[in-house]
Amino acid sequence: MFGSLLKNAFRPLRQTEFSCASLGVSAIALPAPGGCIIPPRCAAVLVDRGGHTRRLGEGARLALIEGETAWCVHPGPYTCDLTPFAASPEIGLRLSFAVDATDPRATQQRFDLFLASEAHGAVGLEDFALALEHALQHELAQGHLELPPCTTLEEWNSFRSGFNQLMYTRFGITVDDCVPVDLAGSRDYARMLEARLAAQPVPVPILPPAPPAAPPEAFDPACEDARALRRLFLELPCLMCSLRMAVLPSDQSQFRQHQELLRRLDLVSLAVGTMPALELAAPNEALPASEQLRRARHSRSAAIALDEAWALLARLKQAGDVTPALLFDEADRIVSNLECDTAERRALSATELDEVAP
Repeated sequence: MFGSLLKNAFRPLRQTEFSCASLGVSAIALPAPGGCIIPPRCAAVLVDRGGHTRRLGEGARLALIEGETAWCVHPGPYTCDLTPFAASPEIGLRLSFAVDATDPRATQQRFDLFLASEAHGAVGLEDFALALEHALQHELAQGHLELPPCTTLEEWNSFRSGFNQLMYTRFGITVDDCVPVDLAGSRDYARMLEARLAAQPVPVPILPPAPPAAPPEAFDPACEDARALRRLFLELPCLMCSLRMAVLPSDQSQFRQHQELLRRLDLVSLAVGTMPALELAAPNEALPASEQLRRARHSRSAAIALDEAWALLARLKQAGDVTPALLFDEADRIVSNLECDTAERRALSATELDEVAP
């Protein structure tokens, strides 16, 4: 009996099964169970309930603390095709990128923050590429990045510099290569338009013509609200920390603007941290469904403003020693949108803020 107990005491721990065949191919990160061994050339990102992250290297056994969630991450490299202009899907960019290595100077890696605040399950390469494409299209549409036809070498280098910084600041990835590519073989715009036209119902003439009805919003308010508020809660402190280090005011006036922006962002972060529940107007008093939908819309709008803030941070890092006054104006607009949307998210009705406004 003693021999049996001794044998069991020295028996190696049983490894938890973890299917990771798609990792590094079609998936960038996969949820990992506790007890599994981190595969070669991979790392594990562990996220606790408060959104704090830590990393483990390959070969380590994944030991989760209570409340932690883990992802197994393959750094790549990965290749995907992006469409910079939605109206010209035949023109593309072939992108090669990798998840950035651990920076010992940073308390939290940017890709780890992306997992903690935005990942809900596996992070597939196709879905991740769509997020990259959306960020690129938005910056081009706003004129913050320029990619003109017949691009000169100087224009291309300027675009690459801004694009690389955007990808690193927003997603925590390093762009290894980016080249123009013709996607006409896989994305025929004429056929796409024909398919859209064929899918539309035949209009029936009505006299007098009725005004078009607004399309219904197909999203779950509770899910959308929770995701947006989690992003704001986790990302705003990191954004403010990066903003403090990135901006170098050129004079006393810019210094005061910088400090005021940080103060306002701090108040927005405080408002997000004390946000009331979506479904409650007061303790034990339910909020009408229409007002819950309105609140969720403002949470989503605040998350969009947060994306714009990360893109602005990338441009601030590109500005160098002197921060242009135009970027301060852009920062003021973004912070104003965050203030407005968080205040509307807190309000019980659309008219509440109008009643208390001076």
